[in-house]
Amino acid sequence: MDQILSLVQIAVLAVWLMLPAYFPNPIAAVFGGGKPIDNGKLFFDGRRILGDGKSYRGLLAGITSGLLVGLIQISLASREITILNIDLPSFGPDTVSAILVIFCLSAGSLLGDMVMSFFKRRMNLKRGAPLPLIDQLDFVFGAWILTYLVFPQWFIATFSFNIIIAILIISPILHVTINIIGYIIGVKKEPW
Repeated sequence: MDQILSLVQIAVLAVWLMLPAYFPNPIAAVFGGGKPIDNGKLFFDGRRILGDGKSYRGLLAGITSGLLVGLIQISLASREITILNIDLPSFGPDTVSAILVIFCLSAGSLLGDMVMSFFKRRMNLKRGAPLPLIDQLDFVFGAWILTYLVFPQWFIATFSFNIIIAILIISPILHVTINIIGYIIGVKKEPW
């Protein structure tokens, strides 16, 4: 029973730490549209740089959502709220650092998705074409890389091996579930 509780606690911590990275992509899909980030330009290979699916409005909405979620988390962590006897960790030693960490997680998740979109265009995959597992983790790696580059000490101290493994297992499941819901309600054109 203790092992199950321990696994649940690790999963809760993993989701808690990734919430600022989990929100931006679905919110960008819901509120995106408008002027594309690549301004319709082609790369030297004759294909779009990113495509119409990556817009300024989606980028702004996504980062804003991650920041709002993170600000709620900062407030909860400062009140020393626990879930399943877990002290919810803060996102930095002070409020400014915590907000910057949350920004890195949010922006990094969208950057990771954009980088993969760039490579999908190079592979001649159309917008929305599936790339299993990569589609479900590109935003995770983007969030991790940007956060690590800006806040390496916090990242190393916070993302233990067990937390990383939990995120790598949980994220694809959440991603597919959210995409199916988005497809059912008409926000996404494909269920992956």
